[in-house]
Amino acid sequence: MSEVERESMEYDVVIVGAGPAGLSAAIRLKQLDADINVVVLEKGSEVGAHILSGAVLDPVGLDALIPDWKQKGAPIKVPVREDKFYMLGEAGKLQIPHFPMPPLMSNHGNYIVSMGNVCRWMAEQAEALGVEIFPGMSCSELVYGDSGEVKGVIAGEFGRNPDGTPGPGYEPGMELHGKYVFLSEGVRGSLAKEVIAKYDLSAGKCPQKFGLGMKEIWEIDPAKHHEGRVVHTMGWPLGKNAGGGSFIYHLENNQVYVGFVVHLNYKNPHLFPYMEFQRFKHHPYVADLLEGGKRVAYGARAISEGGYQSMPKMVAPGVALLGCSVGMVNVPRIKGNHNAMLSGKAAAEAAFAAISAGRASDELTEYETEVREGAIGKDLWKVRNVKPLWSKTGLGGSLALGGFDMWTNTLGFSLFGTVKHGKSDAEMTEPAADHAVIDYPKPDGKLSFDRLTNVSFSFTNHEESQPAHLKLKDPAVPVAVNLPKYAGPSARYCPAGVYEFVEKDGKPEFVINFQNCVHCKTCDIKDPSQNINWTVPQGGDGPNYPNM
Repeated sequence: MSEVERESMEYDVVIVGAGPAGLSAAIRLKQLDADINVVVLEKGSEVGAHILSGAVLDPVGLDALIPDWKQKGAPIKVPVREDKFYMLGEAGKLQIPHFPMPPLMSNHGNYIVSMGNVCRWMAEQAEALGVEIFPGMSCSELVYGDSGEVKGVIAGEFGRNPDGTPGPGYEPGMELHGKYVFLSEGVRGSLAKEVIAKYDLSAGKCPQKFGLGMKEIWEIDPAKHHEGRVVHTMGWPLGKNAGGGSFIYHLENNQVYVGFVVHLNYKNPHLFPYMEFQRFKHHPYVADLLEGGKRVAYGARAISEGGYQSMPKMVAPGVALLGCSVGMVNVPRIKGNHNAMLSGKAAAEAAFAAISAGRASDELTEYETEVREGAIGKDLWKVRNVKPLWSKTGLGGSLALGGFDMWTNTLGFSLFGTVKHGKSDAEMTEPAADHAVIDYPKPDGKLSFDRLTNVSFSFTNHEESQPAHLKLKDPAVPVAVNLPKYAGPSARYCPAGVYEFVEKDGKPEFVINFQNCVHCKTCDIKDPSQNINWTVPQGGDGPNYPNM
């Protein structure tokens, strides 16, 4: 705990992060007991400002939490009407029929949504029940009790100088204490990362695996728009360089979500995920759709892809990890929001039962049991081998073997057992000398854009007088190790142009433009030396996504 003097406030449950998991937990707690004291702390300038997801939503989580969501006006209006899946070559495409795919791959009954707008609506439902929600409140530290339990968080610290010392307008923030603390920070959250390390929650589990998801919103020619159409592609332009694929979702108002995912276990440090996304839009099929249209927003976010094998232990004394802080994405379905909501509901029910029994600050083992043995665990167990098979056998092997494995799992067995993930994504990076440099076409400014131009469409902003929230464990490593051995991959894997190597006095120098950061966490995940630690900037800073 910091030595700074702070005021404190007491709650029954403190929730970090106003995403689908955190808001579901808050709503469920108040449904169970109107008098329970719940606070939600959100680092974005408003609820939804930092939410980025595909998203095709399976409503099963919302059905369980708020069964009358339609009557209550949830911004979930576009049912999936058409589902297409293509394998792309450089000049053409091959449609993959649906009949060989297991039923779980169908999008029938799902909806194309902005999860940012869904979370804004969920926040309204939570506040109507009496939940206190404070946006613009970064949680920078955990508070531990005398027995080593998580007791609370420090939130709302502002005004430090670039060197970390308190500035003239310094505000120390507050300690918010709870009988239980829920961490629902999303992928690779800084507090969840600390808890996982402190309590060794990943012991005996596979390393978590990740993808980088990049997304643009386009307004297109109404003649080309098909509300409710869902398109997924694999293949070009990634080829053998990396796993991944794209999504194109037609929502209302002649808009489409155009997204691209690159699995972060790629070996070639010359790979430039952002430029792979920009090149993808020049495929004839995509270019024809977007021609004459206008890009109106851009953003990026890491995605947890490890699945069942990579989920750490979810509870420690006084604290529970929710949603993507654990990693609950069903990779072949490209869906995790339903599981995030179900996890929030389960955590709330476990905490309510514990508090009702007079307990506090212990391990909510009932929550973990429900996640692993209930609907979430069953959803993830059936698809547990798809990602590791993809990593080990490539795209073709994953389609054949992964599809076969999903079919057999629907019948309750797998010939593969449980396939393990190997190294972490950082460890998968190989020396630059072992790989060819990849030549990327220059963006044309119509379909494809340079990073800094696109970052302006994320509406990100950081107060420049604060300390950089991207911390180097050893400032010498980028130039001494990562540049000569890996060709400085941070200059490419970051989708916001935060990192660059510049020449100063005839020598390379590493520059961190933290103002550009869109909080995707890729640097924390992919840096081959694991030298970058992503921490929270002061509250309200970062992207301001409109309807991602």
